[in-house]
Amino acid sequence: MEFADSTLFNMFVIPLLICLARITDVSIGTIKIIFIAKGYRYIAPFLAFLEILIWLLAIGQVMKNLDNIPNIIGYAVGFSVGNFVGMVIENRIALGNVVIRIITKNGDEYLISQLRKTEYGVTVSKAEGAIGPVNIIFMVIKRTDLNKIVAIINEYNPTAFYSIEDVRYVSEGVFPKETSKIRSFLSLNKGK
Repeated sequence: MEFADSTLFNMFVIPLLICLARITDVSIGTIKIIFIAKGYRYIAPFLAFLEILIWLLAIGQVMKNLDNIPNIIGYAVGFSVGNFVGMVIENRIALGNVVIRIITKNGDEYLISQLRKTEYGVTVSKAEGAIGPVNIIFMVIKRTDLNKIVAIINEYNPTAFYSIEDVRYVSEGVFPKETSKIRSFLSLNKGK
């Protein structure tokens, strides 16, 4: 009897392979959706091709053996873990830009000067808040720099109110020089 025909292979190896395939295709699918939302039209179809190819291989094994409970469990576990892994990967590559709106009390020049040292554009507008005059500070930054900017806000004005939103497209503006070759490649391949 060959190993490929053994009970061990059918009960453990095939379900494990199905699980790994699902983790891979769901992770790719998550990244693909993010690329579509961020406007990367030329990379998303390639990822969709890989996603469906791997999915077909995994579902094919499950459909061949619908009575094999470990295959079905491997498929379900792979799907759920794949969603988590996809989100972790997306968080690590941190594609795109975000806008940060910071609302501070007037007289927060030191925070503003520290934000300007980041080489990003900083726009400050005077406004009237619920309890008096405030500054509204706007910045559009790369998501990769978000933690650095939030750390500056927390260090120089921990009571500042701020909100962060994704930005799909940015035109013009003041940004630090591009250093990552991967990001430069992705920017070149981003659809308009």
